[in-house]
Amino acid sequence: MNARRAAHAPVWALAAAVIGSSMSFIDGTAVNVALPIVQRDLGASAASVQWVVESYSLFLSALILIGGSLGDRFGRRRVYALGIALFALASFACGFAPNVDFLIAARAVQGVGGALATPGSLALISAAYDGEARGRAIGTWSGFSAVMSALGPVIGGWLVQIGSWRAVFFINVPLAAVVLAMLALRVDETRDPAASKTIDVPGVLLATLGLGALVFGLIRLQSGAPDATGIAAAAFGALALVAFVVVELRVPHPMIHPELFASRAFSAANLYTFLLYAALGGSLYFVPFDLINVQGYPPAAAGAALLPFVAVVSTLSRFSGGLTVRLGARLPLAAGGVLAAAGFATFGAAGVGHPYWSTFFPGAVLLGLGGAAFVAPLTTTVMGAVDVTHAGIASGINNAIARAAGLVAIAALGIVLAHESQGSLAANLARARTSPAAVASVRAGGADVVAGRVPASVPANARAAVGTAIRAAFASGFRTAMLASAALSLAASGIALAGFPSRRSRPFGTAPSSR
Repeated sequence: MNARRAAHAPVWALAAAVIGSSMSFIDGTAVNVALPIVQRDLGASAASVQWVVESYSLFLSALILIGGSLGDRFGRRRVYALGIALFALASFACGFAPNVDFLIAARAVQGVGGALATPGSLALISAAYDGEARGRAIGTWSGFSAVMSALGPVIGGWLVQIGSWRAVFFINVPLAAVVLAMLALRVDETRDPAASKTIDVPGVLLATLGLGALVFGLIRLQSGAPDATGIAAAAFGALALVAFVVVELRVPHPMIHPELFASRAFSAANLYTFLLYAALGGSLYFVPFDLINVQGYPPAAAGAALLPFVAVVSTLSRFSGGLTVRLGARLPLAAGGVLAAAGFATFGAAGVGHPYWSTFFPGAVLLGLGGAAFVAPLTTTVMGAVDVTHAGIASGINNAIARAAGLVAIAALGIVLAHESQGSLAANLARARTSPAAVASVRAGGADVVAGRVPASVPANARAAVGTAIRAAFASGFRTAMLASAALSLAASGIALAGFPSRRSRPFGTAPSSR
């Protein structure tokens, strides 16, 4: 019986890793599509609905490195199972959330579960397979991850349209039950006897506090009015992040391993990651709001609107990976940033009411071409910039930076969008000669106005004019946010040109120069 179990253990470990990861990949993309409906149903403010995403991302990005080390120390199967169970319980709570504050708290717990489970999926595969079989297993995991990322928005939009946004969270519960059963019955426990027994508690606390305070301050500043609390919170968060860097340089067992940044290529790759994934994570948060509230797409159509992006990335990434081997990372990464910038600029030019095929479709294709150019080369560069013995922690650091970039960018681009929308709305209402009663209703509209919807209190005879003004104002803010994302992408291209040689100067996986 034990021999039979051992023979099947690798396959079951792969299955558990794939299904468990699918939960987070579906959830990560499906929730964004549901947000406009969540905001409408729960009467949430723009700040609160951002926290539905930010609370999850905060704990995921701050704790993901610790999640991997806990698995090595206490058992990969055990920690992965704990993460899956916590993620499922939090998902169940999200589905029954009576108000937005409860939903935000449940999403924070979901982020903790994700931080335990996300690194555990690849750790299970690495422990179960050896040599060439490990590469094939990781390839299978990567393929399923790409498919689930693509299907997430479609599934989310479809569930919202035929049922409720709550179903987006409930779908995780049966998937988690299957994974936990596999882990309990078919997967053996593994751990690293040489794993550090010390947890970087100061680093965890400073990273969480710094990111949380910074994002809180930036969201407070979206109102446009001077906000002393917002400024103080953002400043405190920035200081806490500086303190985090200082602590990581001094503690004996840091979670980010500062010595890896002695490699110029590793440092450049992570700066590129921060800029590019800030553009991606920050801008794509706002796309569903524009599609549903401004363009009038049903949720299922909004979820499918970005499918060309994922399809192009999935199809062409293998080709771009081959280019990296022959040409080095510099040109593919630079081209990826330029193409992504063109995609964001195309989104920004969508306006209001124009056909999908001449607006969001070409933007999604351009963004997909950009992603295909940078995803595989960036991964290869990160893994090849350090000694092979540090490949796991290097990948974890890069993953954490990508998630932290999106976390900060959503709040920062929210300031850009809100400021431009508010100025444009005032001008639009003045040009439309809207009645004082309608203007007062708009000013009191709060979340509806910020999301691009007409408040219910607007008089019937003014609703058409007010609706046009609000949608045009949101589109103006959306355009500015997309142009800001394009600028970040172009800055990433500059980092690629300045930070990497034109061709590979040494074999990947060998120790980098200490210069």
